[in-house]
Amino acid sequence: MPRGDAAPRAGGGSISIVGLRKEFDGVVAVDGIDLEIEGGEFFTLLGPSGCGKTTTLRMLGGFEQPTDGQILIDGVDVAQSPPHKRPVNTVFQSYALFPHLDVQKNVAYGLRWRKDVDKQEKAVRVARALEMVRLSEYAERRPHQMSGGQQQRVALARALVLEPSVLLLDEPLGALDAKLRHSLRAELTALQREVGITFVFVTHDQEEALEMSNRLAVMDGGRIVQLGTPREVYQEPRTEFVADFLGVANLLDVECLPGGGATRTVRYGEFTLEAQAPDGAEDGARRAVIRPECVELDEAGRTGDNCLPGMVENAVFLGSTTQVKVRLPHDTVLQSVSTNRVGRDVFTTGQPVTVRLPREALRVLAPSARPAAEAEPVAVDA
Repeated sequence: MPRGDAAPRAGGGSISIVGLRKEFDGVVAVDGIDLEIEGGEFFTLLGPSGCGKTTTLRMLGGFEQPTDGQILIDGVDVAQSPPHKRPVNTVFQSYALFPHLDVQKNVAYGLRWRKDVDKQEKAVRVARALEMVRLSEYAERRPHQMSGGQQQRVALARALVLEPSVLLLDEPLGALDAKLRHSLRAELTALQREVGITFVFVTHDQEEALEMSNRLAVMDGGRIVQLGTPREVYQEPRTEFVADFLGVANLLDVECLPGGGATRTVRYGEFTLEAQAPDGAEDGARRAVIRPECVELDEAGRTGDNCLPGMVENAVFLGSTTQVKVRLPHDTVLQSVSTNRVGRDVFTTGQPVTVRLPREALRVLAPSARPAAEAEPVAVDA
């Protein structure tokens, strides 16, 4: 089951962010965001470099003080509290392990300052944390004797041993190779389900966000531009920026005609199409998006709703799927991805085809605050 369809588990800390703002020497890094994160949720802040996601995470952890706004964890405002007085712990991309200490002592380090936990309880917690991350047999090894994935698990155990209500993860998979990063996604989500605490995860990797999150917030220019489950944000992007950043987006220049509600009539050149539109969508020149897997190809000359003529420019066989690029009238090129099945039509370069754009998958977009291609970093964070 996709993470976006899974209900959060109770037990983690709930987070309320109200009017959160951060400026660095007059440059706005986070621009007055409001956000509610449920207890036990795996929540992701997603966006390009400079969008404000890491600054937001650092304010949650107490490593940056807000210029304005509130951060409430389980109803208590911690915006001005130091990191050690928050029910929060952080896992950084660098892991920040002590090279002179073995795994067991690295994990136990934060407990050294806890006077409310006796020696026996500390040993129990360390053993339990190592068991959670499947490193019990590596307790006496030093960090340099371990792989990158194992070091990441040590960093997780060191954070979990303190039993925080909220765990913050700042691109913790970013330093790993692609194959290892992919395998650890499943381990991290399984661990979050097991411990039941709130995870707030920062990444610029769209696949990580889609695979791991209950919900995600796409950020740009220090603001949250869309919030929802991975399925909602991917299938129902509101702006060109979100559509283009999250997955492959086929974009068409259309004219949105007056009238209609959730389904609007649009013109693409001399062709009339039906498309989904956000509430209050304005008439006139707009852009529409459709995902490659929703573009349907058929024999040339077929007719029906939302059908256009096209010409295959390129077809690439990828085993289980085939990617086809099709040129429409007015020089728009769309990409289609279809599952290969025995007996299914094979499309070849130069072949005329009919392109169908199902109206439930074609969406009129609201204008972005700034075009994705022209986005500039607003702060020094990632």
